[in-house]
Amino acid sequence: MLKKYLDKIRPTFEDGGKLRCFRSVFEGFESFLYVPNTTARSGTNIHDAIDSKRIMSIVVIALLPALLFGMYNVGWQNYAAAGRLGDASFLELFGFGFLAVLPKVIVSYVVGLGIEFAWAQMKGEEIQEGYLVSGILIPLIVPVECPLWMLALAVAFSVIFVKEIFGGTGMNIFNVALAARAFLFFSYPSAMSGDGVWVARESILGLGNTLPDTFTQATPLAAVSKGCDAGCSLADMVLGFIPGSIGETSVVAIGLGAVLLLVTGIASWKTMLSVFLGGALTAMAFGWSGATSIPWYEHLFLGGFCFGAVFMATDPVTSARTETGKWIYGFMIGLMAVVVRVMNPGYPEGMMLAILFMNMFAPLIDYCVVQRNVSARAKRQLKTK
Repeated sequence: MLKKYLDKIRPTFEDGGKLRCFRSVFEGFESFLYVPNTTARSGTNIHDAIDSKRIMSIVVIALLPALLFGMYNVGWQNYAAAGRLGDASFLELFGFGFLAVLPKVIVSYVVGLGIEFAWAQMKGEEIQEGYLVSGILIPLIVPVECPLWMLALAVAFSVIFVKEIFGGTGMNIFNVALAARAFLFFSYPSAMSGDGVWVARESILGLGNTLPDTFTQATPLAAVSKGCDAGCSLADMVLGFIPGSIGETSVVAIGLGAVLLLVTGIASWKTMLSVFLGGALTAMAFGWSGATSIPWYEHLFLGGFCFGAVFMATDPVTSARTETGKWIYGFMIGLMAVVVRVMNPGYPEGMMLAILFMNMFAPLIDYCVVQRNVSARAKRQLKTK
């Protein structure tokens, strides 16, 4: 019935129709619901069982475990800070986190997709599905206390200046979600760092607890950077019951998403594995030198390391595309993330800067790999003559 209704009102949005100015919006909504019923009939076409819409949908599904656990952890941290964890039920913990996180997801999609729709309509192009993933990534990599108006500004900045100006989906140099976080970090550092932004402090619709304005809670990485103990067990690090950005705390939830991305072939296992190898070897080297006070494996579990390795470094648009380049690209991200953490106590989380920095060098890495292969083949050809 829905498909028949869309076919019925289609002429209204085509040339000559009353709502022709909203043609891009109509086509975007229809293509989101259904596979387009027209394909190019000229030139050579490669047909595959997956398209960009399906890729984006799978990545969103892979992010759901991190999102759902992030909601639960927001409630868990609030009730734990108030000393009422033992009296709270699962529904109370999750319900409070749901109410705290949902507005951020809504703002991200409303602002981001609104700009996407307006941009496509202005240029007379089809609406692309690229922001489906960025729209859920951005709320997951910010603290729960990040104001909604700041989030809206960051989304607008990243969509306009990091994505659309470069040509839209598939053309951006930097990861859109990380660019939004970088905008927030450098424009409003007090809302993205410190000890007062990681735990929700206001009750919502009768759920949760109102904490004192003076309440603070440092993340484990921040505590380590100050020379203190991480303040949590290894089990808490893996399960995710620690303060941090909304979707970055649970290694288990992130691992479930990683399995789906690897099984479906959406993400490169080479890039993902090389990030962990680079981070582990660098953390071991710092551990042997005495520059870091925590075991090497805790660097992989804390902060946004796992989340960045699984969902950010493997971004097919901004990462290296050659097979050898993926190893180099991922290894350098892991190395740089740990170097920033250990060498710069003022910035204990280095994953964002490491990925953005390597985004710039991904094309150069691929170019060098390709040129090396071309030179090697040319030498082999000369030897056979």
